[in-house]
Amino acid sequence: MSSPENAASGNRSLDRRAAEPPGTVAAELVSGGSLEMGAHRPQDAREIAALLPAGTPVYVNHLPRHPLLDTIPTLVAVREAGLEPVPHIAARRIRDRAEIETFLARAVGDAGVRKALIIGGDEPEAAGPYADGAALIREGLLASAGLREIGLPGYPEGHPRIPRAALERAFAEKMSLAAGQGLGTYILTQFSFAPARVIEYCAGLARSAPSVPVYVGLPGPTDPMALLRFAQRCGVSASLRALRAQGLDAVRLVTHTDPADQLAALAHYCSVHDDCNVVGVHLFTFGGVASSAAWMNRYIASRGSSG
Repeated sequence: MSSPENAASGNRSLDRRAAEPPGTVAAELVSGGSLEMGAHRPQDAREIAALLPAGTPVYVNHLPRHPLLDTIPTLVAVREAGLEPVPHIAARRIRDRAEIETFLARAVGDAGVRKALIIGGDEPEAAGPYADGAALIREGLLASAGLREIGLPGYPEGHPRIPRAALERAFAEKMSLAAGQGLGTYILTQFSFAPARVIEYCAGLARSAPSVPVYVGLPGPTDPMALLRFAQRCGVSASLRALRAQGLDAVRLVTHTDPADQLAALAHYCSVHDDCNVVGVHLFTFGGVASSAAWMNRYIASRGSSG
């Protein structure tokens, strides 16, 4: 279940939307949103802080073949810049219990981390004792270290290697484990090029998990080829097929895909559905964190405009 604080905040936001135009809702989704940055560039934190509201969540990637402790300097830089640091924790990349215990102590103690995104990781073999996110949550280390909330991944287009039924079982298990430890939960979705698929997924969550806040992933402005490579690796297959069905090859598709178009579709959905539990968007930056922060800044500045 979601934390009481988040559930109440989300409900107030949704109540306001009933009488708001989509343009205003779009600005609210961005101002209540987040973005990600690379763990290897702590110097970017101060630059993006000048563009974003204080306390904006900034997710720091856990890169393959790098220990979690490598992310500490960037988490600290994000906190010192006045933003909210949120580490990615990839369960299958953790070598042993000592690694995650040491990381959590440093993240909470040095960077004031209060929440983390818990993912499985794409490695074919687990590096240590945690085969998936549920195994890591089950250990109880996240709550005992002082985390208050965890993000769980959502897959509007499914997962490239995990059947949908297995995803649903894993989600239910992680929700139950988190609730038993007093951890708040929210969902952060993979990005997509197919707004209709995302909206269908969000409508399903409004029915099955109405109290859980949802943050919808959007592709931030970036180099089209970088976006295409990431999309293929993440299994965003329905999006790519939809683009080709429109007569566009994949490169032209991502070149002409503006996150503003997807944001507009999502904002319209939220403005006409009282049960929508989407509370923000999350920008996947693909290394272009400054351009993504500038994009968010423009939308936040437009708060209050009619859509």
